[in-house]
Amino acid sequence: MSVGAIELPQQTLPPQGKPSAAKSWLKAIELTSRIEANPEKLFADIVEEHAARQPNRPALLSDTETFSYGALVARINRYARWARSAGIKRGDTVCLFMPNRPDYVAAWLGISKVGGVVALINTKLIGPSLSHCINVAAADHVVLAAELADVFETAVPYLDKVPKIWTHGGDADATGFELGDGGSALDDILERMDGSPLTAAERPAVTINDRALLIYTSGTTGLPKAASISHRRIRNWGGWFAGLTGATPEDRLYDCLPLFHSVGGIVAPCSMLSAGASVVVSDKFSVGNFWSEVARWDCTLFQYIGELCRYLLKAPASEFETSHRLRLACGNGLRGDIWQAFQARFAISRILEFYAATEGNFSLYNVEGKPGAIGRIPPLLAHRFPAAIVRVDELGMPVRDAEGLCIACARDEVGEAVGRIGTADQGGGRFEGYTDQAQTDKKILHDVQAKGDAWFRTGDLMRLDQQGYFHFVDRIGDTFRWKGENVATSEVNEAVADGPGVAEATTYGVEIPGADGRAGMTAIVIDSRFDLQEFAAHLARRLPAYACPVMIRICAALDSTETFKQKKHELVRDGFDPHHVIDPLFFREPKSGEYRPIDAQAYARILDGSIRL
Repeated sequence: MSVGAIELPQQTLPPQGKPSAAKSWLKAIELTSRIEANPEKLFADIVEEHAARQPNRPALLSDTETFSYGALVARINRYARWARSAGIKRGDTVCLFMPNRPDYVAAWLGISKVGGVVALINTKLIGPSLSHCINVAAADHVVLAAELADVFETAVPYLDKVPKIWTHGGDADATGFELGDGGSALDDILERMDGSPLTAAERPAVTINDRALLIYTSGTTGLPKAASISHRRIRNWGGWFAGLTGATPEDRLYDCLPLFHSVGGIVAPCSMLSAGASVVVSDKFSVGNFWSEVARWDCTLFQYIGELCRYLLKAPASEFETSHRLRLACGNGLRGDIWQAFQARFAISRILEFYAATEGNFSLYNVEGKPGAIGRIPPLLAHRFPAAIVRVDELGMPVRDAEGLCIACARDEVGEAVGRIGTADQGGGRFEGYTDQAQTDKKILHDVQAKGDAWFRTGDLMRLDQQGYFHFVDRIGDTFRWKGENVATSEVNEAVADGPGVAEATTYGVEIPGADGRAGMTAIVIDSRFDLQEFAAHLARRLPAYACPVMIRICAALDSTETFKQKKHELVRDGFDPHHVIDPLFFREPKSGEYRPIDAQAYARILDGSIRL
């Protein structure tokens, strides 16, 4: 098989035996402990070292283009020299608005190599939401894929200032924007740049402490925030995951996640490039093509996130779903209720589940592969992963003792996960914050274990089991209280999504006048197999009565982020008012457990209390 000018050799699969947890941890520690010793060594320099040893080995592959390690380094250097020629100085921000392709990775590596800060912009944004991200970045330059020019134009009226546009691919003249360098497309400019190693004079004094990227939060409950990502953070992510996955130059990882996201764009490619391995960059996730693509590219690993695994498990059987040579799947969000079925059906020998937040200051890794757990902190590494779970009230506010300190949760008690802020030698983890200082301050919790300390608030509810494993429960704000019981939307949603004929689901709480707490409501997308009576019986078997959704909304589609996080705020706002919602609505009759339609009359009776829920 060949792609571009590179011949793809038959891969030699790494040994199938599972490495011990201790060995995986030691390898990760070895790779990350070197970072502080040379603070001027950036991730682009790691790639250059591998290129010196294996210039012809594929680094980034796709149907669009393929870079060997030698070609990738040359491309990185061309981007670096372009940035210098464009007047981009250390700390200046460049927005990258491009679809998935290997050149995306080359672009941010090259621009950040000479001190530029690259804002990775969600390609699904439009109008005010797109302009918000550009405004937050205060960018003077935008690298714009020509095929996204029409989308970008919708944001222009809302921009604080119109940055200089550098079109990538396609017809630069057809975009209608004022372009840099006399109207030339960036592709043409890059071809004129020298791809040889940068001289010392061309390298500004950029260190691992400098900001390299801006990566945006998903914006599931509002406008996205721009999280600051330093060069140190990129090297740490690459080193940890290269070590914990046991990556070698013989590995090839399939990455179908968006490159503007921290997992798809940083963790996946940097883990493999740290090890001298290869990454297959897919333009998007496709249920129908996933397994054929994994087999076609001869991948040994793949990266998952969110509901991707559930989508694959619900899909019809594929002839390729076990005819692969995968040795590991790495990601976060694989729920315990489908873990073993997923692993067995698709013949995946090892799963590395982890927990991390783009802006967070600690991570958790389930190296042992315990189904349903998101990680465990070995006692030896407690100083490097300073996590705790503290008690919070129904509003998500910390509960404090008589001395004003937070109260630690007992084993199996649900609370908010927090991470001590500091550096590793201080018994803490770095929190690099957002571009907005007010948003940064909101994420810091003081006086947790001692007066004057500072901890990062994850906003995630977790519990720590008797064996020391962390389990994700829900996001604060998603858990609601009904009939005197706290209900986690994530646990309800697992049962709902497993219902016969349910293609997609999202669960949330809605207010009912005169009722205590919030009632559970689920919005679902269904197929021809769905039967409402059978669905009610399924829920009754899976959930206690207080946790069964009180309301059901049947939708044609559900709005979600590119990483499969459902956007609930509009659903919560709509509630269950049939005058406002055109989708079919149903309520659960408490005595029978059956679901009845919500029409105008039923809605009025719910509001006046005639129908008691």
